[in-house]
Amino acid sequence: MTKDESALVGLEIVAYAGDARSHLMKALEAAKNGDYAEAEVSIKQADEAISHAHATQTSMIQAEARGESAEFGFIMVHGQDHLMTTMLLRDMMQHMIELYRRTN
Repeated sequence: MTKDESALVGLEIVAYAGDARSHLMKALEAAKNGDYAEAEVSIKQADEAISHAHATQTSMIQAEARGESAEFGFIMVHGQDHLMTTMLLRDMMQHMIELYRRTN
């Protein structure tokens, strides 16, 4: 895989992770307003986007495991960073939404 191809994959991961992050923030806002049904819908949408990003990431890992060479640049690193922080954000939002639910 060339550096340009790797960059495109990195951008795909960034896009999915960014969508997930937006859904997570929407979920938190819904929970703050007491709309837990909407919060759950947004969490599920975030999970779908994270799943797509993770599948893209996994394809890269599998290619490397098969011995295919790949050049990685900053965009791929950024994509990985974006995905990992979004996954952490998802866990934190789940806890925060539960706290809102318990206090209301």
